[in-house]
Amino acid sequence: MSIRHGLLALLERGQMYGYQLRAAFEESTGSTWPLNIGQVYTTLSRLERDGLVRPLPESEAGQRPYEITDAGRADLALWFATPISRNDRPRDELAIKLALALTTPGVDVRSVVQAQRSATMRALQELTRLKYGSNRPEDLPWRLVLDSMVFQAEAEVRWLDHCETSLVRHQPGAPGPPSPRPGDSAAADAARWADEEARR
Repeated sequence: MSIRHGLLALLERGQMYGYQLRAAFEESTGSTWPLNIGQVYTTLSRLERDGLVRPLPESEAGQRPYEITDAGRADLALWFATPISRNDRPRDELAIKLALALTTPGVDVRSVVQAQRSATMRALQELTRLKYGSNRPEDLPWRLVLDSMVFQAEAEVRWLDHCETSLVRHQPGAPGPPSPRPGDSAAADAARWADEEARR
């Protein structure tokens, strides 16, 4: 997971100091990947060194906020535009990336989803080609590893499809569940909603 880009995305929303950044990061990602404050300040120091953020004067309470620089915005834009590699992904950086993209001003979330889907489909095609490139018994361990990678890629494509559908449904003005009718049971409401969803 790129803590560096996570903090840049949060600073794109506005100036924040370390504890605010940690809280905002955990809120944006549902506390799935908690940060310790040391990671936050170490990363801020590196971002400052690289010219991607700048410190501001301390508040009366002794807190030093940071703001993103133009170079930081360019680096963040490049991160959002570049598909995540499937190699060595210890945390689900893609899920974090989409969660942050939804709340970062100026990010076209659909473009992020579509770019990732295209990259994942290319990876899936290459994995499938490798899988069927050899059918010798001694290749079974390698093919099982490839199967795992294929299943992960297929699941990612399905999840990205789900994300795009969710984006459409949750746009302002998108239709929501039908209003309950007097005298209807909850089960009947649920069945009617599921039936209408299936017809869309």
